[in-house]
Amino acid sequence: MIISVASGKGGTGKTTVAVNLALSIDNVQFLDCDVEEPNAHIFLKPEIKKQEKAFIPVPEIEESKCVYCGKCAQVCVYNAIAVLPSQNGKKGATLVFAQLCHGCGACSALCPEKAIKEVNREIGVVESGNCGEIEFVHGKLNIGEAMSPPLIRQVKEHIDLEKTVIIDAPPGTSCPVVASVKGSDFCILVTEPTPFGLNDLILAVEVLKKIKIPFGVVINRSDLGNNKTEEYCRQENISVLMRIPFKKEIAMAYSQGEPMVKAFPEYKKDFQKIFNTIQKWRI
Repeated sequence: MIISVASGKGGTGKTTVAVNLALSIDNVQFLDCDVEEPNAHIFLKPEIKKQEKAFIPVPEIEESKCVYCGKCAQVCVYNAIAVLPSQNGKKGATLVFAQLCHGCGACSALCPEKAIKEVNREIGVVESGNCGEIEFVHGKLNIGEAMSPPLIRQVKEHIDLEKTVIIDAPPGTSCPVVASVKGSDFCILVTEPTPFGLNDLILAVEVLKKIKIPFGVVINRSDLGNNKTEEYCRQENISVLMRIPFKKEIAMAYSQGEPMVKAFPEYKKDFQKIFNTIQKWRI
């Protein structure tokens, strides 16, 4: 079973929920797909045993074959290629903007002159190891890279369906989140009872409805803010899986990189209850 943990906005406690859920159940694989700023390793403290570079295929033009027909630029929906045709006896040019390329391969497949080949461009690294009995995988996007979905997909290539897979998704509701949660059996949305938290929760709910992934909500710092998040969940018939109170002691443990269920073992049963609820839903 694949359980993703997401949030409409950053800072709601998404990684806190993902990490503590992983520590509360057995036979777990943890994937940190927040490749722009992975931080689950701070709490799980895995022993990294393997590191592999991640690449994306980008086009390289063979100038001797190119006739500057512009077909490659026409098929590229990401505007990663521009073609300046030959005119007035002057040779044309084909420009490749590698940072915009999504590596779809359409340009090389459809080039009538076979003037395009694909070369690998390094975008980051995938590291894997273990935290006790938890199998751990995360990605680190190179500084300056504009797109994280290709690296997220490479992290997800390590999914082991023999285990319960916990995916820590990036914050927000854009392409990296969709790439992370896609294929999940269930998604836990972590929010907070504030106007910003509710606004972004509504956006996240709409995304999950669009891609047809079942979901439930965890309300972090539940005794702060207002009750409008609770009201929204009742109106939309959304299950509130857990409420995490605002406590100074929890915040202090977090600041020291200590997971909540290790600092306060009594919360372990609450995260186990979340898992049991998800399992019952599948049945």
